[in-house]
Amino acid sequence: MTSEPFSPTDRPEFLQPRQHADFEKAARWYGVQVASSCEKNVKATLEQRAITLGVENRILEIAIPQTPAIKVKKDGSRQVIEEKVFPGYVLVRMVLDDETQSAVRTTPNVINFVGAEERRAAGRGRGHVKPMPLTQKEVNRIFRRTQERKPTVKVDITEGDQIRVVDGPFKDFEGEVIEVSGERSRLKALLSIFGRDTPVELEFSQVAKQE
Repeated sequence: MTSEPFSPTDRPEFLQPRQHADFEKAARWYGVQVASSCEKNVKATLEQRAITLGVENRILEIAIPQTPAIKVKKDGSRQVIEEKVFPGYVLVRMVLDDETQSAVRTTPNVINFVGAEERRAAGRGRGHVKPMPLTQKEVNRIFRRTQERKPTVKVDITEGDQIRVVDGPFKDFEGEVIEVSGERSRLKALLSIFGRDTPVELEFSQVAKQE
């Protein structure tokens, strides 16, 4: 018996091309809370599970919004990094139904959808969380941040930390941080000058954190 050659039209998803357009139109963005530092793992796992479970035509996109940032290390050196806009969350563009919702909820390291909590009919304890789609305004605001090319500056220094000045007129002075301004890439520290604690404004690159 001679088998018929496989044709792409044999695949169910090719039988109803209009359905794909409908899914694209109906899909919405949902926020999904995940375990700490597991965003990339959840994204990769859910992408594979969507294929395995046959819902890849309804789970259309999984995103981890990121924006450029400059991390100032303890020694004062700088490193360009991609910083997550919402650490602990991924965004999923999907058509919400029982199958897609189950695929997301049962993915390892997924905690829950972002949504409204439905109270239990009786008894105590947390109710079921009803996924709530993001508004178009929220989506635009989130992805606008990912397009910002001017990096913010992140420094591993907080108020109360002890620092040593490594560059500039106050080199080798030591003091305590009293204010940090990431937007301006500067901090203010109390340095002991002539026996008195004097507030001095410094650039992140001019200081190193004391252990």
